[in-house]
Amino acid sequence: MPLVEITYAPNLSHKVLRKLAEMLPHAVSVAVECPEEPYDGDLQPGDVELYFRARGLWDVSDMDVVVEVRSKWFESRAENRQDRVDGLCEAIEEATGLAQVGVYLSLPIAAWAQS
Repeated sequence: MPLVEITYAPNLSHKVLRKLAEMLPHAVSVAVECPEEPYDGDLQPGDVELYFRARGLWDVSDMDVVVEVRSKWFESRAENRQDRVDGLCEAIEEATGLAQVGVYLSLPIAAWAQS
């Protein structure tokens, strides 16, 4: 279950933000799928959590958008993590037309419970 934080430039349009909200659950699921947590294409509530925040007055960044993905560590997920973020970055660029996109994948040793 990935947690995704999207930090964006305050001048980004609602159209671009809506596109990110629509495409990221699937794109992130594809990026982090692995044998231990396969992706069947049928996203359910809680499968991917998105949190959007506009860059603040004191934040320093030249990026249009930075997407930080946190998903549980598995060796199969970690061994090709650069390919995973490269693919997700390309998917975001293609969907939004943005040129300044950053993607950060963090794979902590973690657990998740949901009710």
